[in-house]
Amino acid sequence: MMKLEIKVCGNNNPKNLRGVCDLKPDYIGFIFYDKSKRFVQNTNAVGKNGSCKAKRVGVFVNASASYIMQVVNKFELDIIQLHGDESSDFCQEMSEIRPVFKAFQINSNFNYGILTHYKSACNKFLFDTASNMYGGSGKKFDWQLLDKYKLDIPFLLSGGIGPEDLPNIKVISHPMFSGIDLNSRFETTPGVKDIARLSTFINNIRKL
Repeated sequence: MMKLEIKVCGNNNPKNLRGVCDLKPDYIGFIFYDKSKRFVQNTNAVGKNGSCKAKRVGVFVNASASYIMQVVNKFELDIIQLHGDESSDFCQEMSEIRPVFKAFQINSNFNYGILTHYKSACNKFLFDTASNMYGGSGKKFDWQLLDKYKLDIPFLLSGGIGPEDLPNIKVISHPMFSGIDLNSRFETTPGVKDIARLSTFINNIRKL
């Protein structure tokens, strides 16, 4: 298995973020969607941390281009993650500002054919569990459904990943599986990560 990238998403506490950065994830995610329990309200929570080498991902849900550009510039974000019902044209527009990760909500009825339209606009896809809240459900989808994905754009796996999932992650053999997105299952409260539990899991992932 190739080295898996690690994204820790839903951060909204400045002090806790320093602990997350110490674990050296590849990406740290901040949610700019006001219906999320992890919505960034304290702008200090995204303050530039000179010791944090992780790429900074802004997560948006059906936001306007002007709002995304404002947030990207204000917080010096490295990547735009579009987690709503954004069109391929909108993704293309955003890709001219920053690299784009496009999230899709997966269930047994998901049509992987639509991803073809997004291929040229996205650096990565993110496969999350279908929910009414555009993610953050803490639930997993059936990972066997990943076998239906046939394109050559790498993807991050999201949706309810917890400490007990290490053996199942280890056996995923999809050639485009590039990393995991960790969030609610490693929290003490929404937006605040359990650093000890996260550290143990990340160390175990890096041994794969």
